[in-house]
Amino acid sequence: VQLVESGGGLVQPGGSLRLTCAVSGFTLDYYAIAWFRQVPGKERAGVACHSANDLSAYYADSVRGRFTISRDNFRNTVSLQMNDLEPEDTANYYCARSLVAWRPCTLVIADYSDWGQGIQVTVSA
Repeated sequence: VQLVESGGGLVQPGGSLRLTCAVSGFTLDYYAIAWFRQVPGKERAGVACHSANDLSAYYADSVRGRFTISRDNFRNTVSLQMNDLEPEDTANYYCARSLVAWRPCTLVIADYSDWGQGIQVTVSA
């Protein structure tokens, strides 16, 4: 199982970035995928997740309306489109695969078993 994030970088407040999680070693169709983020000294927190069973999405309150998660099971990728970025969105972003297949997604760390290496997003003028 492998998850690899890409698309991070430096962006000005109000700008946009698109993160991509490329997965391999398992059938993406079967599993929920989530994005988490972490800043130094704070716990990792869930941002958005996408379910496999009904293809629904769920967002943290802090990003709802600005971020959109989507999946492409054919290309084995899950993306996070981030718009109207704020300095508070600065963090290392991780994608993760759910521990159990065919369950609704959550933003609970313990529900995820495999993680990418993370990618930095910096929002600054």
